[in-house]
Amino acid sequence: MDVSFGTFVSQVLSTPPLALTTLLTLGVIFVNGWTDAPNAIATCVTTRCMRVRPAIIMSACLNFMGVLIMTHLNASVASTISNMVDFGGNADAAMVALCAALFSIVVYSVAASVFGIPTSESHSLIAGLTGAAIAIQGGLAGVNGDEWIKVIYGLVMSLLFGFGMGWIVCKAVTIVCAGLDRRRADGFFRYAQIFGAGAMSFMHGAQDGQKFIGVLFLGMAFCNGQSSVAGVVIPVWLMLLCSATMGIGTSVGGEPIIKSVGMDMVKLEKYQGFSADLASSLCLLLMTALGIPVSTTHTKTSSIMGVGAVRRLSAINFGVVKDMMLTWVFTFPGCGLISFFMAKLFMFLF
Repeated sequence: MDVSFGTFVSQVLSTPPLALTTLLTLGVIFVNGWTDAPNAIATCVTTRCMRVRPAIIMSACLNFMGVLIMTHLNASVASTISNMVDFGGNADAAMVALCAALFSIVVYSVAASVFGIPTSESHSLIAGLTGAAIAIQGGLAGVNGDEWIKVIYGLVMSLLFGFGMGWIVCKAVTIVCAGLDRRRADGFFRYAQIFGAGAMSFMHGAQDGQKFIGVLFLGMAFCNGQSSVAGVVIPVWLMLLCSATMGIGTSVGGEPIIKSVGMDMVKLEKYQGFSADLASSLCLLLMTALGIPVSTTHTKTSSIMGVGAVRRLSAINFGVVKDMMLTWVFTFPGCGLISFFMAKLFMFLF
């Protein structure tokens, strides 16, 4: 399969389904950088370690680097997304179904925002691809169980590992720094938290960027008459395209999200913000190395809850926990069903 940039551009210009797939994928990446990446710097801003605009610029740059570097070193998350479903041997029908899956993500996200239902782009992507694969294959034969089970692992592990690691790191920090002068400790944790926020931004790009790289790479394969991307190396230009799009999306902002995650859930001090950032970064690094797609938002928020639990459980705003549960309850069946019917409609029309 020819994966050169020149071939890709010519195919986009001559193949409307690939053009639509590219447009939708880059749009979702942009929105992800805009709405999801600010979680990475939320604690750093709300503990006043950095001002909003410099923090956003830092996050945008490190999101870019995270997508580019980690995909180059270990593209296992992208491979999991690409191999999670089977759209069958008809590349043209598969391309139509992929467009339907991406379109359903947009439809679901808009509808969810209207009704105030919490969403996750990661969960929407997984549900959308699964619904379209079931539609085109006429059953569960379109779902690769060995790869899909990693999604279930990711759902559970992003909460348990995030919470547990947040509690462990924060507890260790409080023990180690118990005898330190408060003002000197605050000065140290100010810079430590900036480092932690940078690491979290880098790992956000590594996780979420790879998911959408996998989708766009799958669309390129379908356009070339192939039903999978097995054995094909992701080109560097594709990494650059997706990482730049996410970086630009992050630079747009997301101050309301910073307030929601960093202030409304748990009131944090600098050492707690550092603990949450370090814990969630370590969790994302482990999941990325294992090729397990997880929600970066859920990993970060569960780490913050773990940090809050060190002081007392009542410090946690369990309303945020409820929103996370609602994301699971609504997104998978909701987006999956929309994708299923969209795929059937698209295949009938085209």
